[in-house]
Amino acid sequence: MSIDLDIARQAKLAPIATIATRAGIPDEALEPYGKYKAKIALDFVAETRATRPAGKLVLVTGISPTPAGEGKTTTTVGLGDALNSLGHRAMICLREPSLGPCFGVKGGAAGGGHAQVVPMEDINLHFTGDFHAITSAHNLLAAMLDNHIYWGNALGLDSRRIAFRRALDMNDRALRQITQSLGGVRNGFPREDGFDITVASEVMAILCLADDLADLQARLGRIIVGYTRDGAPVTARDLKAEGAMAALLRDALAPNLVQTLAGSPALVHGGPFANIAHGCNSVMATKLGLHLSDVVVTEAGFGADLGAEKFIDIKCRIAGLAPDAVVIVATVRALKMHGGVAKSALGKEDVAAVQRGVVNLARHVENIRKFGITPVVALNHFTADIPAEQQAVIDAMAAMGTQAILCRHWADGAAGAQDLARAVMARIASAEARCTPLYPAEQPLADKINTIAREIYRASGIDLAPTAAEKLKRFEAQGFGALPVCIAKTQYSFSADPTALGAPSGHTLPVRDVRLSAGAGFVVAICGEVMTMPGLPRVPAAETIGLDAEGRIDGLF
Repeated sequence: MSIDLDIARQAKLAPIATIATRAGIPDEALEPYGKYKAKIALDFVAETRATRPAGKLVLVTGISPTPAGEGKTTTTVGLGDALNSLGHRAMICLREPSLGPCFGVKGGAAGGGHAQVVPMEDINLHFTGDFHAITSAHNLLAAMLDNHIYWGNALGLDSRRIAFRRALDMNDRALRQITQSLGGVRNGFPREDGFDITVASEVMAILCLADDLADLQARLGRIIVGYTRDGAPVTARDLKAEGAMAALLRDALAPNLVQTLAGSPALVHGGPFANIAHGCNSVMATKLGLHLSDVVVTEAGFGADLGAEKFIDIKCRIAGLAPDAVVIVATVRALKMHGGVAKSALGKEDVAAVQRGVVNLARHVENIRKFGITPVVALNHFTADIPAEQQAVIDAMAAMGTQAILCRHWADGAAGAQDLARAVMARIASAEARCTPLYPAEQPLADKINTIAREIYRASGIDLAPTAAEKLKRFEAQGFGALPVCIAKTQYSFSADPTALGAPSGHTLPVRDVRLSAGAGFVVAICGEVMTMPGLPRVPAAETIGLDAEGRIDGLF
């Protein structure tokens, strides 16, 4: 059994109604899913947003991830618990985990140690069924698309120009590219197709960016499923699919309430990946949290070059939000890897490697400042850390005018993150944050991609595939030129090469394809070898997951 799971099982959880009362949510607004998790009624969400003032928003992001671990979700939970322990009314807003990484290599996304959201097994597996609803709504549209073609194709869809793939919440490389409808006339018209993982689905993005049920259904209707021979777009509304899709998603749109080990209320809702999607929890949950608390602590996926950039340029732009403070999470172990140390050698003291690797953290700090915010660095403590190496990070950040604060929330819970909480509240009190998007809406789409590549990834420019360039021009001609862009790129490097650690610069960002997410409201640029349907590793985590003698799930981490 993992240490995290063991700690979670030993905790005594409060009934979810008790957590709701603590958060200011009445019983009649609670829709329980068992003893320890619940959904919050949409009418209460609307009423709360209309009648209560909004609190402050804190974004937790991180350095470029490594196999050594950074602990961004753990820090988000620890910071929220610490704020509550200091007397602030704080709420935590997180994404829901995908089954893909749970059974793959990354593991779950419920935090760790004494800074977790619970019930851990439920959250990491089926939870309240949101991902299943999203997958079902997505594939209903795919089925209605092929059914329309089968029964005469009155809309004139060109089967060579189908733009909507199928979805599954599992890592399965065999489904990346398929041929469908084989077996004769009764099975439809054969064509090439493929699957994306559910967290990359436009339906997932729509659920996470929708403001209410009406907005959800309208956005679903704007999904472009393909084009006619003349190049005219065909939408889900043209197929009359958006109503049934919205019906499948009605309950999924309601935010989920759970708790931390310390009893802090947490809204866990929505779950797009940041390397292939926009990487933020739902607008519904974030706005509800802001109107229920003084401070909301939320996270954006992977490193700040992906998650934080998309949080500000996509989510905040669309939802009218702005962070009042930003925390960047780093570990000595991860910085040593960015400095060239192998994972097997991380236990040996090497201050010089930390000093080499800290350039990755420094780059992320510089990038956040480009958005008008000076971040605080959370140096997430590991039990084998060496003080001299930790001091090297603190000194490097001090030289940049940035606080780096040692945090021990994994081991000590809220008490271990109180210094970080005080620093964050000081940043909020200073009112110095002037959150500004990286690029204006009116900038051409290719220029937006180039701006992110140059300013955030420090590339010399982009290599835009001719077919991608043609698509961008078509998107602009169709009236989508003002949309933000969502870069799908490896999370491990500022470049498109996952092995280029540290802070590479002067590279070229290869953009091999672009996709229009008209319902979500952004354009996806697919860069390098990143896949929107991941595969399992040589030894998947699924091999060590099972049931113990008492029927309890074991092996999750």
